[in-house]
Amino acid sequence: MTRGPARWPLRRTLVAATVALVALASLVIGLVAVLSVQSLMVKRVDEQLDAAIIRSSAFVTSPDGQVTNPASLETLQLLTRPGQAPGTFAAVIADHVVYSPAYLKGGDGAPITDLDTDALLRLRANGPTQTINLGPTLGDYRLLAVDIVGGGAIVVGLPLADTQQTVRELVIVVVAVTIGILVLAAGAALAFVRLALRPLDRVTSTASEVSSLKLDRGDVALSARVPVEEGDEQTEAGLVATSINRMLGHISQALAARQASENKVRAFVSDASHELRTPLASIRGYAELTRMSGEELPPDASHALGRIESEAKRMTTIVEDLLLLARLDEGRELAREPILLNELLENAVSDARAAAPDHEWSTRLPDSPVIVAGDAHRLYEVVANLLANARVHTPAGTKVDVSLATTEGTDDEARAVIVVRDDGPGIDPGILGTVFERFVRGDASRARATGSTGLGLAIVAAVVDAHGGSVTVESEPGRTQFRIELPVTTPAPASTSPASS
Repeated sequence: MTRGPARWPLRRTLVAATVALVALASLVIGLVAVLSVQSLMVKRVDEQLDAAIIRSSAFVTSPDGQVTNPASLETLQLLTRPGQAPGTFAAVIADHVVYSPAYLKGGDGAPITDLDTDALLRLRANGPTQTINLGPTLGDYRLLAVDIVGGGAIVVGLPLADTQQTVRELVIVVVAVTIGILVLAAGAALAFVRLALRPLDRVTSTASEVSSLKLDRGDVALSARVPVEEGDEQTEAGLVATSINRMLGHISQALAARQASENKVRAFVSDASHELRTPLASIRGYAELTRMSGEELPPDASHALGRIESEAKRMTTIVEDLLLLARLDEGRELAREPILLNELLENAVSDARAAAPDHEWSTRLPDSPVIVAGDAHRLYEVVANLLANARVHTPAGTKVDVSLATTEGTDDEARAVIVVRDDGPGIDPGILGTVFERFVRGDASRARATGSTGLGLAIVAAVVDAHGGSVTVESEPGRTQFRIELPVTTPAPASTSPASS
C-alpha cells in the first residue's frame, strides 16, 4: 500500500517540499520567460508585416488613385518590391477566389501548390493580424489583408518559423536549467535537512539504546542521555533533545525509587519467611508431641490438633515458596550442572502417576539424550508443579501428556522444549494472561480442593527465567498446554537423576 506524504519521514517531507517549491518557482519563471520572448518576437514580426503591407499597397495603387484589375495583379511584383524579407507571402483575393499565391524564395517568387485557400478566404480584410497555417510547405504565418479600391484585397504575410524555432530552443534551455536546479536543490536540501535534524538522530539513537535496556526489574542504571551541542538549545530539535533528557532523568529517579522499594519488600519477604520457618516447625512439633503423649484426647481436641498440623504444613509450604521467590528475585545463582531431561521427566511423570492414578499419564521422549545446564532440584520442581497443576485442576480420567523435543531458537542455538498438555476444562480466559503472577488462583472450575496458594506457576516462571529459558501457556476448553524452552548444552552425561517428591 502506497504511503501518502502525510506518513513520509520528516527528511523526505522537507526535501520533497523544498524541491516542489523550487520546481514551481522554476516553472513559473520559465513559463513567463517563454511567453515574454514569444510575445516580443511576434510583435517584431507584426511590425515587419506592417511595413511589408505598406510597400505592397503602394505598388497596386496608380498615381492617379486608379487600381488595376485585382485578378490581373502579379504577386511576383508584390514580392520583389525593395525591402521585402525572404519568405514573404503574397496573394490576391477577388470574388472569393485566391489568385497567384506565392512566397519569396531565394530572391524570386515561388508558387504554392498545397495552399490552404479556405483559411485565406476566412481572413477579414482590414482586420487584425492573424496567425494562420498555410499548409505543409509554409507552416504558420502572420497574415494581414487590406482592401484595394475597385474591389478585392491583397494578403501579405511573414513566416513564424524562426520565431517558433527560437521559442522551442528557449523551452529546451529552460527545461534543462530547471532540471539542473532541481537536482542541486534536492542535494542542498538533503544536506541542510540532515544537518538541521542531527539532534533528532541523536534522540533516536538514545531512544533505541534505552528501549534495549531491561527496565522491568533489577537495578537500572539509566545513564543514557541525548548529546546536546552548544547552540542546539535554540532549535526545535535541540528543545526536543533537552526535553528527552529531562524525561530520562525523571524516569531514572523513578526507577531508582521503585527498585529501592522492591528491595525493601524482597528483604522483608525473605527475612519474614526465614523467621517464620522456626515457629512453624515448633507448632508442628508441639502438635505431634501432644499426639504422642499417650493420653487419650477428646475428639474435639484431636480434631483441632489435626487441623493445626495441616495448616502448619500448608503455611510451611507457602513460606518455603515465598523464600524461594525472594531468593530468585535477588538474582542468586542457581546450581549449574548437566541435567538429563529425559530421565527427569520420566521420574516426574512416575511420581504424578502414583499421586493421581485416576488420571491417564503419557510421555513422548526422544531416543537421544537432551542435556541442559541448571539446578536439577529446581527444574524437577518446575515439572512437578505443572503436573500437579494438571492433576488437581482437572477431573478424574483427564489425559495428561508430557513431551520433550529439541528445536532451533531465534539465536540459532538448540533449545529443549518441554510440553505439558491436558484435555481438561481449560483456564478461565480472564486470568490466562496473569497465571504466572503471584497469588493468582484459577476460577471455580479449576479451583484446588485443598486451597491454592497461587505461587506454583509463579515459581515455574521464575525458575525457568533463572535458567535462561521461557514458559508460555495456551488454553481453551478441552486443551491446556504449557510450553517450556531451555538452552541445550553438550556434551551430555550418561545420566543425571533429579530429585523426586
